[in-house]
Amino acid sequence: MGLTPFLAALVLAVSPVSFLQAHASDGAFSEPGGTADAALSSWAVLGLRAAGADAPGSLVYLQSQEQSLRTSNDVALVALAEQALGARPDALRARLVVRPSGQIGETLNSTFWGVLALGRSSAATTRFVLARQAKSGGWSWYLNGQPDSNDTAAAIEALRVAGVRGKPVTRAVAFLRSFQRRDGGFELTRGRGSDAQSTAWAIQGLVAAGVKPPARAFAYLARLRRPDGSYRYSAKYATTPVWVTAQVLAALAKKPFPLTP
Repeated sequence: MGLTPFLAALVLAVSPVSFLQAHASDGAFSEPGGTADAALSSWAVLGLRAAGADAPGSLVYLQSQEQSLRTSNDVALVALAEQALGARPDALRARLVVRPSGQIGETLNSTFWGVLALGRSSAATTRFVLARQAKSGGWSWYLNGQPDSNDTAAAIEALRVAGVRGKPVTRAVAFLRSFQRRDGGFELTRGRGSDAQSTAWAIQGLVAAGVKPPARAFAYLARLRRPDGSYRYSAKYATTPVWVTAQVLAALAKKPFPLTP
């Protein structure tokens, strides 16, 4: 027997915020049936704080996990989440060492994240990022890798922190827009198909560039919303709902990183 219209409306009224908060235990977030970890908890915090919602206990949990962080990306992600919760993650930021070349961490992507977590970009880092912009206008995860939409959006957010405007950003925006598909969503790489997380990244990247995101992108995300408040990864797949929903929340709020508490 199906739900009555009234009950169906109540189910659909479950918010993404409520969905995320329901998947936390003492401030640590996990996927349904999964194990909590600092990275997923950080994403959940960023989504909730972008939406203006609380994440009780998450700051204490994240601070308890700092010594377990191994990669620069993880350090930067947790630092961003702690900052969004009102803390000053100075110990984590001290681990984001800027090399003489300007690179931060192990990859090009970790450099973008390092800039976001530090809240600033040295002259060397800004030169490093700009020098790695491909002829197409995009950026990749690794040095000399294939540019994609997500890394390009992250680079635009980093350039915003660095105070870079003009042609590099204009080229990046054009490249990013080229990943929008007929359904309104954005894809990670050519031919892969639209997904919620790539669409969320694109929205944040465009906002960071001072460009109005297309309404069709938000319509695409709306079609992926499930009755429990979570978002599908794509029209075909419904995986990692906590991670996906957290990233979508930041995009719906039109707030690029870093968030201000």
